[in-house]
Amino acid sequence: MLSTSRAIVAGSVGMAFVGGCVVVSGTLADAPFHTAQALRYAVACALLVGWARTSGRALHRPRGAEWWWLIGVALTGLVAFNIALVRGSRHAEPAVLAVAVACVPIALAALGPVLEGRAPRTRVLAAAAVVSAGAAVVEGFGRSDAVGLLWALTVFASEAGFTLLAVPVLKRHGPEGVSVHTTWIGAAIFAVLGIRAEGPGAALALGRAELLAIGYLAVGVTAVAFVLWYSCVRTLGAGPAGLLTGVAPVTAALTSVAVLGTVPGFPVWAGTALIVLGLAVGLHARSPGRTRQGVARERPTENLPQRETGCAGVG
Repeated sequence: MLSTSRAIVAGSVGMAFVGGCVVVSGTLADAPFHTAQALRYAVACALLVGWARTSGRALHRPRGAEWWWLIGVALTGLVAFNIALVRGSRHAEPAVLAVAVACVPIALAALGPVLEGRAPRTRVLAAAAVVSAGAAVVEGFGRSDAVGLLWALTVFASEAGFTLLAVPVLKRHGPEGVSVHTTWIGAAIFAVLGIRAEGPGAALALGRAELLAIGYLAVGVTAVAFVLWYSCVRTLGAGPAGLLTGVAPVTAALTSVAVLGTVPGFPVWAGTALIVLGLAVGLHARSPGRTRQGVARERPTENLPQRETGCAGVG
C-alpha cells in the first residue's frame, strides 16, 4: 500500500491527467462516439493487463456480489458519465456540467466513509465543501434548461459512483484489478451500443487525429489515471481522496493557457486558492483506520499478490 504522501501525489497526478484531457476530447467532437469510447477502453484494458502481468500483479476473477459492484462502476463512471456529458452539452453550457463534477468531493466525503465502515469526518466534509466551491469558481457558472440540469445531476451521480462503487472491491482486487475489470466491461457495453447506433465499420471512419486522441485518453486518462486514482482511494479512503478531484479543473485551466494561450482571470486564481485551502485542511490529519496501529496490522497481508498496488478519473 502506498504511503500517505505518495497516495496524495498519485491522486493529484491522476486528476491532472483528467483535467488535461479537455482540449484533447474536443478532437473527438465529430467522431462516432460509442465506437471511439469502445476503442478507448479496450486499448486501456489491454495495457492494464500487460502491466499487471509484467509487474507481477495478480488479477482475480470477480465472484458473487463483486460482479455487481464492478458492473456498477463501469455503468456509472464509464458509460453513463460519458453519455451524460455528450447529451448534457446539448442543453447546458459546459460550466454547468463542470460544476456538477465539482460537487463530487462532498458526496465522497459523506458516503465514502460509510462504505468503508466508519463515520464521516467533519473536517473532511468541511474541506470538501471548500474544494467544491473553489472548483465551481474556477469553472464558472453557465446557463441550462431543465433537461440540462437532469443531465448535470447524472454527471454528478456517475462521477461519484466511479469511486464509491469501487470501494467494496478495492481490497481484494486492488487498483489494477478494478481498473482491468471495469474497462473491459465498459468497452463491451460501448461496443454493443456502437454496433447498434453507428454500425460495425464505424472505426474505419476515424482519422489520424481522432486515433491519437483516443490513444491519449486510453493511456493517460484511463489506464494510468485509473490505477493512480484507485491507489489513492485505497490508501487515503474515499473521503480524503475525493478532495483531490479539485486538481482537475485547475489543470484544465492551465492546459488552456498552454494550448490556447488564454490567460486565466481572477476567478481562476481565487478558485485555485480555495482548492488549495480545502486540500490543506482536509489532508492535514491522518484519517481513522490509517493510524500507525492500523498500518501495522495490515503489514502481514501487504506482501500477498492480491494486495499489491501499482504506481499508475476517471471516467
